[in-house]
Amino acid sequence: MRTEQVRVLAAYNAWMNDKLYAACATVPDEERKRDRGAFFRSIHGTLNHLLLGDLVWTGRFDGRPFAFRSLDQELYSSFDELRAKRAELDAHIQQWADGLTEAQLAAPLEFTSGITKKTYAPPLWKLALHFFNHQTHHRGQLTTLLHQAGIDCGVTDLMMLPGFMDR
Repeated sequence: MRTEQVRVLAAYNAWMNDKLYAACATVPDEERKRDRGAFFRSIHGTLNHLLLGDLVWTGRFDGRPFAFRSLDQELYSSFDELRAKRAELDAHIQQWADGLTEAQLAAPLEFTSGITKKTYAPPLWKLALHFFNHQTHHRGQLTTLLHQAGIDCGVTDLMMLPGFMDR
């Protein structure tokens, strides 16, 4: 993975999150929080998990670990607050991606997994790849949950990211 790829994925991340939060805003709060049988139960629970996961990983990338109790921990019960924190974090992710160098991507990053409790030190590019893949995975779950609620999120393909085909 190269710095340009990380930057594109950061832009895609922000674009998709903006689209999904706009779609989620059309769903009443009680419907966003309704248990729909998803891994993180609800639309709101999945949004919270995505933010939590991104905070954990950006904390590792920034050298400021983010403490959490569980992967389904609710960070914000308010949709508006959750949306504001998501936009703030997406701007931070874009800044982080814009500042990366090839040397940083190749260097190991040591961290201890909250899941396995083991310490790892892979090159940063592998962790960045996991980071963006994790987001895409759970956003796919969100699009399904929204579809089940009668909401069309529109096109989600990376190639439809504004400017992607011009690069």
